[in-house]
Amino acid sequence: MNVKGEFVNPSNTSNRCAPRRRALHVALTTALLFPAGMALAQSTATGPSEAEQQEAQPQTAAQAAASSRNPATLDRVSVTGSRIVRDTFTSVSPVQVINREESTLAGFSSTAGVLQSNSVTGGSSQINNAYGGFVVNGGPGVNTLSLRGLGATRTLVLLNGRRVAPAGSRGAVGSADLNVLPNMIIDRIEVLKDGASSIYGSDAVAGVVNVITRTRVDDTTVEFQRNFTKDGGADETRAGIMTGKIGDRWHLSGSLEMYQRSELTVGQRDWASDCPQPLLGRNADGTYGADDYIDPRTGRAKCWTIDDSGVTINTIGTASIAGIPGLGSVGSGANGNVFNRWRPNPGVTTGLPGYEGVSYYGRDSFDPGMLRESLVSPTKNTTGFIQGGFDLNTLGDAELYFEGLGHRRESRQTGYLQHTFDYPVGSPLLGSLSTLPAFLAAPADGSTNGRNVSVRAFVGWGPYNSWQEVDFFRATAGMRGNLGTQWNYDGYYSLARSDAAYFTENRLTNRIARSFDVVPDGSGGFVCRDRSDGCVAAPALSAALVGGDIPQAYRNYVMQDTRGQTVYTESTINFGVNGPLFDLPAGSVSSAIGVEHRRQEIDDTPDINSINSNLYGFTASQPTRGKDSVSEAYIEFEVPALSGLPFAQELTFNASARYTDYDSYGDDSTWKLGMLYTPVNWLSLRASRGTSFRAPALFEQFLGATSGFLSSSTDPCNEYGNRNPTSARYLNCASIGLPANFQQTNSVTSITRGGAETGLAAETSVAVTAGIVLQPEFPAWFGNLSFAADYYDIQVDNGVARLSGQNVMNLCYDSQPADFNAGAGQCSLIVRGANNGITVTSGYVNISESVVRGWDFTARYVREIGPGSFRTTAQVSNYLTQAGRTFPTDPLRNRTGTVAAPQYVGNLDMSYTIRKWVARYGLEWTASTNDYDYYETYFDTDYRPDYLLETGNYFLTSLSLQYRGDDWSATVGARNIGDKEPPMVSAGWGNRIGNAPLYSGYDYFGRTFFFNVSKSF
Repeated sequence: MNVKGEFVNPSNTSNRCAPRRRALHVALTTALLFPAGMALAQSTATGPSEAEQQEAQPQTAAQAAASSRNPATLDRVSVTGSRIVRDTFTSVSPVQVINREESTLAGFSSTAGVLQSNSVTGGSSQINNAYGGFVVNGGPGVNTLSLRGLGATRTLVLLNGRRVAPAGSRGAVGSADLNVLPNMIIDRIEVLKDGASSIYGSDAVAGVVNVITRTRVDDTTVEFQRNFTKDGGADETRAGIMTGKIGDRWHLSGSLEMYQRSELTVGQRDWASDCPQPLLGRNADGTYGADDYIDPRTGRAKCWTIDDSGVTINTIGTASIAGIPGLGSVGSGANGNVFNRWRPNPGVTTGLPGYEGVSYYGRDSFDPGMLRESLVSPTKNTTGFIQGGFDLNTLGDAELYFEGLGHRRESRQTGYLQHTFDYPVGSPLLGSLSTLPAFLAAPADGSTNGRNVSVRAFVGWGPYNSWQEVDFFRATAGMRGNLGTQWNYDGYYSLARSDAAYFTENRLTNRIARSFDVVPDGSGGFVCRDRSDGCVAAPALSAALVGGDIPQAYRNYVMQDTRGQTVYTESTINFGVNGPLFDLPAGSVSSAIGVEHRRQEIDDTPDINSINSNLYGFTASQPTRGKDSVSEAYIEFEVPALSGLPFAQELTFNASARYTDYDSYGDDSTWKLGMLYTPVNWLSLRASRGTSFRAPALFEQFLGATSGFLSSSTDPCNEYGNRNPTSARYLNCASIGLPANFQQTNSVTSITRGGAETGLAAETSVAVTAGIVLQPEFPAWFGNLSFAADYYDIQVDNGVARLSGQNVMNLCYDSQPADFNAGAGQCSLIVRGANNGITVTSGYVNISESVVRGWDFTARYVREIGPGSFRTTAQVSNYLTQAGRTFPTDPLRNRTGTVAAPQYVGNLDMSYTIRKWVARYGLEWTASTNDYDYYETYFDTDYRPDYLLETGNYFLTSLSLQYRGDDWSATVGARNIGDKEPPMVSAGWGNRIGNAPLYSGYDYFGRTFFFNVSKSF
């Protein structure tokens, strides 16, 4: 998003009436340029003060939008990142400001979309609506925010200076869901890209987002926005009403909005559905695909291969048998005609009658039903917000205030299922193949009633659905006022609750087992031996069944809707005071002191079939239940050391400290020191250093054991013979007797557990920032030019992270042979059982170190041209380091510049305002990426000849036009004007959609048109 901001003057109070150039001076890292001469770059960290409310005048929505483009004066405000109210536009820490009117011009129809844009996140990947088919913290449909790429649990989201509690479904709820935030009543959003744990608490490691609402509403405004894509799908509609009333001693306002997004399926975008390929091997012209498998039936490269998003379907598995090879298939044995995978061929009468042998790439792996999977999942959100206050005219001009936020999300995802029919040895359902021997041991899930498997049919089941209903509310009540003439107090109580029901269409293992226990029905068919629950017999093996023709009665019997429920509650009590302590020659020494107590509890109860491991081929989960509470005390000082002197227009120091005491992890203290130095009016320097202490989130501590399945290809010993014979992995796989050409045929069972039972510890971090702000004075004809640059360095030690099953397996099989054979380290978490099936246990652990370093740059130019005003802002985020290591002896691996972790991300915003018209042009840039250097540096492997693992520069452009009347406005525009598709990479790279990397910085929608209209009464 390329919205605008201002540079705010870091001069002191005595210079507040300096020329307008200085009143616009920046104290922001990536300030977003507002269309007015003055920026509302400050926020109320605990909501608007009484003084601000008395000074502010009620406006219509259109008037508020217009006034944001006109000079204004604010006196007493509190910048996000500090609890001290000040009398000047200053900010020791870098703050970014987003005005809602500019987000409308940029085409965003939700607050989640605004906050997840590259201009806020700096290009770090976010969990958004393209992750519906992936396991994410907070459950499907959730939208979270991760600043600096450090994760959502290290980014604090505030609403009017108060925490937004976590919301979502399933056991890993631990971060604020951006879906719950209102949109229409928002005045501005402030983003502090600096550690602030000593100010706000433990989870403000990477930064703080403060969403600030309009409080002075004295009219009614209705608004409608529609975003629709050129190629269909993912259309967005938002309709809302905002109303308010101001009395002599009271004010009341609120909003009600409905937002709906339609589904975008894989089949609706050519780049996602048109033949995703492995892209292996280099052609003579430099393109990739020379080593892709050519399907002999079509003469073209095969799409949707098993290792590239496809699944084995239309195939049966048996013990190794000599038979007739299918076209282009080569089996094992002396003559290459021995197979264990077959597809129907009625012309075959020898070997395995009715079936031809197929090799690995020859198997069918595409089903048209895959194109119906959700690329972007649909949702329907309803959000209501109400706020108000009443002046008591006592207790220091106290005001009683309250806020209420209510939200309901109804989201849905469509996935694709491969189904396996495991026919036991001798099953009458096998017909002429009932004499085949066993080739698989009896599945541990009991689906074959303890009998070994003779034939496994791999069948395309088709699409299935999961859906969620999330109800969230937060209620806040408090009182604020004056202590004497200069000190203020504020105390409040807040209670939040997320109550989510989540549903999935699941196949039940016990019903499948019962369906295979059959007897003849007397008419040539079969019925269940026990029909007490309406059992439907499994279908007999046939070519039609293998081709996906599954009787509907059988589908209805084995697939049932399963339901789980997640309840997350959080309560907060906070009381603080702030004001001046004493005067120095340069100004008053100010202080803020406060205490806070928070209590959180999670209770996730999966469906009973999940708890009992009765979901066929699907994750099984145990309940997640736990609670924690924390008591904190904080203090902050601001000391003006120098003011109004030659080469010392201002020198201000800020210091804060916080004492934290968790029930679960004991106590610790954090601190932060900051400095703002303005030697001359056109130059400001600032720096800060602070620490943090973060206890693991509830789900990180108490997550119930969750089991799932990984692809068979994740076994580290798959075809290990292709590796260096002296490598640790080769030696370890050989030491357990596996042949060099070993191929895993079973899915890997992965079990994830919470960390409380394994000694998970709290994490600590240190954040350092340093910045420079330049705004030299130029002749009037040139205009105003401003520049800001901020360096950041955040190091998290003993950080909490989840090691995936794949991580654990790789760490084990790449360990030294002595450790491997001793079952030491990660190897103690792996069991290789019958048929070489693997079960791996992973979970939340403390890792050694994570480091993020980089620069944020902002340049702004403003000039009057003709009858209007032109202004442009350029923003660039430069990641120098995004690195981590699991153990202290590991190398610190820097992933900056790799696919989905670009080194550079930039935004260019240009607008021209003339009378009531505003025209805007936006450009978003994601720099080229390259995984080759990363792998060559840390793994001594060159993938260049074999894999496409780099992307080019990626640009998105947008245009919009807005007209603002006295009480109405209209905006039209388009995003991704060039209809730019995401870049492509080879199969095997991380998470992908087709050949496109799964990365929030790429556009999956295509060209999108939007219009917004609002009217005030």
